[in-house]
Amino acid sequence: MPPKPFAGVDLGGTNIQIGIISPDLRLLSEAKRKTKAEEKLEGVLGRILAGVEEACEAAGIAVSDLGGLGIGAPGAVDPDRGVVLEAVNLRWDDVPLADLLTKRMRVKSYLDNDVNVAVYGENKLGNGKNAKNLLGVWLGTGIGGGLILNGSLYYGHFWTAGEIGHTILFPNLPRGIRSLENNCSRTSIVDRLVRLIQANQKTKITAEVGDDLGKIKSRTLARHYREGEREDKLVVEVIDEAAVLLGQSIGSIVTLLSLPRVVLGGGLTEALGPAFVERVEKVVRDVAFPDACKKVDVVESTLEDTAGVFGAAMIAMERAGQGYKVKDR
Repeated sequence: MPPKPFAGVDLGGTNIQIGIISPDLRLLSEAKRKTKAEEKLEGVLGRILAGVEEACEAAGIAVSDLGGLGIGAPGAVDPDRGVVLEAVNLRWDDVPLADLLTKRMRVKSYLDNDVNVAVYGENKLGNGKNAKNLLGVWLGTGIGGGLILNGSLYYGHFWTAGEIGHTILFPNLPRGIRSLENNCSRTSIVDRLVRLIQANQKTKITAEVGDDLGKIKSRTLARHYREGEREDKLVVEVIDEAAVLLGQSIGSIVTLLSLPRVVLGGGLTEALGPAFVERVEKVVRDVAFPDACKKVDVVESTLEDTAGVFGAAMIAMERAGQGYKVKDR
């Protein structure tokens, strides 16, 4: 029987990215949906299914033609059982996501963490290619991480390895404002900017969004972060402070695990671009110990929003026993 295409799904706190991936790792088609976590589990499942159907139709195949589906979900997951243990952004606990998708789609589904699948994709096809040891950190609605150790995804005993977003930075502060995710995600950066604007701090962003501060997205921040005449002192200050906290956390992990490469990805990283990545890299190298660890490379994802789609599909292909063929890209 010839190898079949697989669906890859990257389920984030804000967006769902879906792709149909051929056995030789070509992206045959894509579909996107908003996550809309407020619609709860049933609503999110319906949006995933509709997106997969749309992507299959665009690829000229039926859902039943798929060899399987791989999905990366935010938060702590148990990939062996296919269960989302806890996803803060979705407000899910102990959700058997793989079984739910398998039953509804009648296609075998495989679950992993959303950043794990993205890091896996980067490790095989992107800016982490051929790195035997690698940390990936994805910044968006929240902050997630994934680890490649000795050439394989590393999960740890409790399946939470790589969850850098839950690093406690300020233990004496109340819950909700003390972790890395609470201070360096796109959500937290926007929240801080909004508080500063409401405290009468000046920023050019208000001329763009008016009184509707909910319109401040990653692209908005990028337009005002070190971009010529659009550069905004307040935005630069808030983002650079976040970059310092992020770099300090990453630098500590580089020292702990002696890692030679870090890949930064996610919507916020993609929007802010090289200036932000370089700022984080400088802090990582300042913090890393000893001097040998300061040679670590901190790079930006090259697959961008398709990293998770490719990674999820590739992991599913492996677990299904089909495999895939990596070509030079």
